Amino acid sequence: MSAPYSFDEFFASNREETVSPFLTPRSRKWGKNLPFRTALFAGLLLACSFVFSFYSSPTSLFLLTAVYFLVGTPALINALKDLSNFEINIDVLMTLAAFLSVIIGSELEGALLLVLFELSASMENMVTQKTRSSVLSLHKLSPRVAWIIGEDGVIYQKALGEITTGACILVKAGEIIPLDGQVIEGRSYVNLVHLTGESQPIAKAIGDEVPAGAGNLDGTLTIRVTRTSGDSTVSRIIKLITQAQDSKPKVEQFLDRFGKYYATTIILLSLCFAIALPLFWGLPYLGPEGGIYRALAFLIAASPCALILATPTAYLSAISSCARRGILPKGGITLDAVANCTTIALDKTGTLTTGKLTCTGIQQIAGSPLDSSLAIAIAASLERHAVHPIAEALTDYAKSKNIQTLPVENFRSIAGYGLEGTIGSHPAVIGQKEFIQEKSQEKIPLTETIATYLWVQGSLFAFYFTDTLRNEAPKVISELKKQNLRVIMLTGDHQASAHTVASQLGITEVSADLRPEDKLKKVTELVEEAPLMMVGDGINDAPALARATVGISMGKIGSATAVDASDIIFINDDISLLSWLYKKAQQTQRILRENITLALSVILFATTPALLGWVPLWIAVILHEGGTVLVGLNSLRLLKK
Repeated sequence: MSAPYSFDEFFASNREETVSPFLTPRSRKWGKNLPFRTALFAGLLLACSFVFSFYSSPTSLFLLTAVYFLVGTPALINALKDLSNFEINIDVLMTLAAFLSVIIGSELEGALLLVLFELSASMENMVTQKTRSSVLSLHKLSPRVAWIIGEDGVIYQKALGEITTGACILVKAGEIIPLDGQVIEGRSYVNLVHLTGESQPIAKAIGDEVPAGAGNLDGTLTIRVTRTSGDSTVSRIIKLITQAQDSKPKVEQFLDRFGKYYATTIILLSLCFAIALPLFWGLPYLGPEGGIYRALAFLIAASPCALILATPTAYLSAISSCARRGILPKGGITLDAVANCTTIALDKTGTLTTGKLTCTGIQQIAGSPLDSSLAIAIAASLERHAVHPIAEALTDYAKSKNIQTLPVENFRSIAGYGLEGTIGSHPAVIGQKEFIQEKSQEKIPLTETIATYLWVQGSLFAFYFTDTLRNEAPKVISELKKQNLRVIMLTGDHQASAHTVASQLGITEVSADLRPEDKLKKVTELVEEAPLMMVGDGINDAPALARATVGISMGKIGSATAVDASDIIFINDDISLLSWLYKKAQQTQRILRENITLALSVILFATTPALLGWVPLWIAVILHEGGTVLVGLNSLRLLKK
């Protein structure tokens, strides 16, 4: 039974308020995208106020007051907060312009400015929330409570946020491991598919580390917690989104600094123009042709809202699109690096090959002769009662040879070791090398390939398995080449295996028999030649991933090494996304250039006419905020998959 959220647990999770379990479904519905809804409603009231201004001034004024209350109040509060921190930014500039419009009798223009400014700000907020919601679903990988084993042996449930390191937790078969820890009792196979994309269950025994989010398959484990919920594997993944938002590209960093100085400069210039125009050009101070009116129009037209929003909205949209595809980039700066790469290096095992096993053959290695077909039938009969990749591969192997399975009696699964049963009055055992060696007393030779062993009727058999080429790999390599990327394979496998896979994929540049230090040296050489993307498993390839211009980890998200070494993580191990990612990075740069060009055009072509009185205040407002909205809409194109 799952315990309910506490207030502290929910707010510590940094999730959206609209998904709070303390809200009713109706409240959640109204709370979703509330600033955007408010801006649209205020815009409707503003339109009605404009219409009633021709027929009923009191009604128009009432509606206009409601507009200022809805969108002016939050703007004023934020501006006062910024000023209290001695910070003058674009928000302060816009709020000042809106309320100064009231003073000179241009209430409708000021309200229009507030509505459009709130609309553009809410659009940026919606993009941010889309990015967060794409990854916060990873909370589902970990339960909210765990079974604690007390010092007196009593077992009870406790919220994850209250569990400290060193506590002992019990994880039963079929449950999700709630926290990172070390096995201190029991043995079981665990499934890491949701964390690493690794389809083969891993045997975990006393002393082994297990990550939060892994599925416990067939045994009961007692685990000593090594990381709290805030530092668990799943939590580290979620922190990548924060890194993605905080790791700003150089363009965005420059524009953030530029915006603060620019806002102060524009406010001072507007003040100077408001005083100088009446003094030196004989204009009145007030009225539609007055100095204050023109200075205010200049202030609005020169405000760089569209320019400031050009970069974050583009990068956030691109990051959100990547997150929905199962790609976690550590910020827009990473996307810039991807777009500039001209070479891509790929590891073979786990990257170009799949984790699904295929049985390649059988060999009798000891005991009295026994027909191999009977051995296959016995092995498949035992394995059809189990659920793991070796079992699936063996049963598929038997089907491919049209070998029928046999009835099994006294079947027993020994968690983390193997299977045993009786077939036709003969006991049979299949499983790991150590387990079979103990049963058969036979010395089993070492093998470099994946193998499982069968002991039956005094005979010992070995079944061999191999990792197969990913179905999508040939198409991906072809697409990468069409994008004019230089494709290289870097692997620690021997030459024969590496060149076999490379020839199937059409890769001509291959470096094999590479130790981690050799791979690092090779990547260093490639980076010195041109910007390089490196794709690997994220653990053995960690040094090379860290050295590459862009390191991409195929899964292995449960490993802190992968998170630290990689710049981008493919959650679902979908290698076909490499070509898509490269296109998305280039599209992001293209849209960013479009946004900056559009924003600068609005500023350059609206400020001088506004100062000369050619552009009235309401047109300056529309040009300014219209440019901001267009920039936001253009950035949202990146949300498309």
